[in-house]
Amino acid sequence: MAYAAKNYDHLKGGAVKGLSDGQLDAHFTLYKGYITKLNEIEEKLGTIDNSKANYSFNEYSELKRREAVAFNGSFLHELYFENLGADATVSAGLQAALDAAGGKDKVVADLKAAAMCGPGWAVLTRNRRDNKIHTYFFAEHHLGLPIEQDLLVVLDSWEHAFMIDFGIARAKYLEAFVENIKWSEVSKRFGA
Repeated sequence: MAYAAKNYDHLKGGAVKGLSDGQLDAHFTLYKGYITKLNEIEEKLGTIDNSKANYSFNEYSELKRREAVAFNGSFLHELYFENLGADATVSAGLQAALDAAGGKDKVVADLKAAAMCGPGWAVLTRNRRDNKIHTYFFAEHHLGLPIEQDLLVVLDSWEHAFMIDFGIARAKYLEAFVENIKWSEVSKRFGA
């Protein structure tokens, strides 16, 4: 099965305040590159000899090591784009979970603080083990994301997400990001 990149052009034209069309177009191009590489990797994995896989080097081994990078790079970006488009619609269930975690303002502040930890990803999750809201930071698409998490908000804090519009001012980008969270999408993810 080949994956197809989704079209997020509806986010352009001022729909996401603070992010220019140029910034969004550059980000969409990067996302489409992950989709292309994921398809390429999966196609090669379908035909390659896996009998000599090892830690040091083997083409199969390298493809398997990079598969999660392309997969997570593709779908973390989709979750990111899909949770953009400011609205304030928070479901009762999500509101209760946010309140139990100290309130929406505290949770959003924790998410922004996690994103300040470096280039990478900050996520707001529902942990399936304790059923509580958590924020996490991980620096690579395929390393550091805790298991058993329902991803609620995905925040791309790599420089490619903001450099055109904000230069190195990550904190200003994060302010724009949180103003653009589509809480109806977050509520839908929470309810799923």
